[in-house]
Amino acid sequence: EEGDQYSKSCKNTIQGRHFLADDHGYVCGVLSINPFSGCCPQTSEQFSCQGCNLSSQCCDSYEFCVSCCLNPTQTGKELAIKMKVAKHATAGTYGSFFNYCTGSCRHNSASVVHENAYASEMHHCFSLQLNSSGLVMPLSQVELSDISIIIGRKGQSCTSVCKSRGQSCTLRRLLELNRCEVLQKYMSCKGACIGSIGSDQPAEVINDAPRHL
Repeated sequence: EEGDQYSKSCKNTIQGRHFLADDHGYVCGVLSINPFSGCCPQTSEQFSCQGCNLSSQCCDSYEFCVSCCLNPTQTGKELAIKMKVAKHATAGTYGSFFNYCTGSCRHNSASVVHENAYASEMHHCFSLQLNSSGLVMPLSQVELSDISIIIGRKGQSCTSVCKSRGQSCTLRRLLELNRCEVLQKYMSCKGACIGSIGSDQPAEVINDAPRHL
């Protein structure tokens, strides 16, 4: 019986100060974790989305983000395990649902403003997104191989800038470009970048911006 009790083993998020999530989607206090199996008790909550916005699929806690992400009704498991860990072509895939959730729920540089402050408390996200080719990718990744990026002057319209280079402006693709990580790569932004909702967002954070953002 003792052997059966510890026959199951789990991966878990390891580093949590107060909570841990295991690869079965259970989340529990660090003192409740089984030291032999690494599993949370099955009496603890499974697939908990406490502190998560289910519309944006972002959470204010890493462990609850992982637990929520592991719910197959929240995330497409078969698609998630095929996701590349990094953007470059030779990058490997996450390989397992748990690896995808733990990797995606970690905050990234796009969620930080003023170098040491988060743009939002909800900075642990696990969303998948379809690109124009129908491929699924995390919100933090955008495939730009089929887009010619042309930088215009302040006040110029997308249409006029593209036309001057013999190109056409496709408004639906602007949504793919309108992300902090893309803007920071191609624009000479001196400040940080903050993502938000609105036609003028995301936007550069200038040096004299309020520090409480």
